Amino acid sequence: MDLLQLIFLALVQGITEFLPVSSSAHLILVPLLTDWQDQGLAIDVAAHLGSLLAVVFYFRKDIARILFAGIDSIQHRKLTSHDSRLFWYLALASIPVLALGFLLRDVISTSLRDPLIIAAASIGFGLLLWYADVQGKRIRTINTVNMKDAVIIGLAQALALIPGTSRSGITMTAGLLLGLDRDSSARFSFLMAVPIILAASAYESLKLIQSGLTVELTNFIITALLSAISAFIAIHLFLRFLDKIGMLPFVIYRVLLGIVLIVLFV
Repeated sequence: MDLLQLIFLALVQGITEFLPVSSSAHLILVPLLTDWQDQGLAIDVAAHLGSLLAVVFYFRKDIARILFAGIDSIQHRKLTSHDSRLFWYLALASIPVLALGFLLRDVISTSLRDPLIIAAASIGFGLLLWYADVQGKRIRTINTVNMKDAVIIGLAQALALIPGTSRSGITMTAGLLLGLDRDSSARFSFLMAVPIILAASAYESLKLIQSGLTVELTNFIITALLSAISAFIAIHLFLRFLDKIGMLPFVIYRVLLGIVLIVLFV
């Protein structure tokens, strides 16, 4: 894989990981639409690691506060603050996608990678995101998130195992339908990404070690660094302009992407 392809894939992963447009769909489609060779497991690990570093660094203060509060709740065996509750809500919300991802990993890596499935998910869940953004009351903040919310958003997150759905998109959709404002829906979604990307990176890293493949360190570092930088910028700009632009631009993009895929692959 040449340097240009490496840079392009790293930027695609970084930019699309946290925007509601499905990073997995884009990474599947790039080789299909360009006739490039598959990027390989090492590049996948590097790209996800970069995204993880970006979200952890961006929310480092929030994550540290929630983590320490969670540890404190374990030590004292009681929830003493909203941050301690948020720690457990994030853990609870992660269970469905982690469990189903493990059980259905073979189906996900084969049958669900069809471009027409990606097209349908992109359009269908894109329109649902638009509906949630328009109809959602948007009167609640992240400080009002409760166990019921965590369960519902966690179950919604499991739908992101279908390429084209978008993990961030479907969790923001659920948050908006539950009455969270845009910023709170996005922030809770991004915080939920930490354990999910961490688990995915660990699983992919284990597979990489077991495969015995040689890792080109330079390519790995370039991919991780570019993915981290682009993901950080994407998070920052998305949160900064979300209330001004809403979800409509992303919905339009998803619908157009789905239509293009249907035209190309039917």
